[in-house]
Amino acid sequence: MKQTMQHIHLLLKKEEINRDKLLDGEKVAIVLDVLLATTTIVSALHNGAEQVIPVLSPADAELKSKDMTQGECLLAGEMRAQPIEGFNYPSPTLLNKLVQGKTLVLSTTNGTVALQKSSSAKKVYIASLLNNPSVAEKIKNVHQTETIVIVCSGNSGEFSMEDFYGAGHLIHCLVNGTQDAFLLNDAAKAACAFYSTNINSAFEILQTSHVGQLFEDHDLNGDLRLATQKGSITLVPELINGKIQTVKNRQQR
Repeated sequence: MKQTMQHIHLLLKKEEINRDKLLDGEKVAIVLDVLLATTTIVSALHNGAEQVIPVLSPADAELKSKDMTQGECLLAGEMRAQPIEGFNYPSPTLLNKLVQGKTLVLSTTNGTVALQKSSSAKKVYIASLLNNPSVAEKIKNVHQTETIVIVCSGNSGEFSMEDFYGAGHLIHCLVNGTQDAFLLNDAAKAACAFYSTNINSAFEILQTSHVGQLFEDHDLNGDLRLATQKGSITLVPELINGKIQTVKNRQQR
């Protein structure tokens, strides 16, 4: 009897998310915003943040912070890559020094919006180059029948090369050694091929992307380098009732 193959669908930007389709059937969403929201989230949790609350706007972030005691909350965000008055910039190298024991309330142009739009899925996981191997292991161990929907957050409605590369890395981790257990849509096939031909070029890919060039212009090379550290963190963050918490996972080699 022929084995049923598990589907992997890749969405190239958050504007392709369809809430009704995510609700239909058993679907697991994995959201990537390599530069920078999901990298920031994974890194912050690794460095001691209690949880991360992704919100749609700075106004939502301020409302959330009012429900918390003074000193418990850390506000971070950007709007179209620009700093927000009264917020920390969502740079992981900056926030990693501040997040210990705190709730990070995060508002970004693309990543946190993608997370909110994906929340109707059965499960929502947060991925980056930092933790893609562990997310892939979690999927292969726990979600063997559900449709996997990988979401590139994109850049204000545009294609994002760094998210495409990150998705390719995740798909590579998923399909490696599975003996054709997955059925990929065309976007997923393309991302996996792009990653496979650039497997050792993570920094160069991120650096030459549109957002990567902005990082260079604003002297954020430290964040660029941090974002390329493939498999350096074994946490598997999950969005549960609007809050991102972590599931520790055995490191995949």
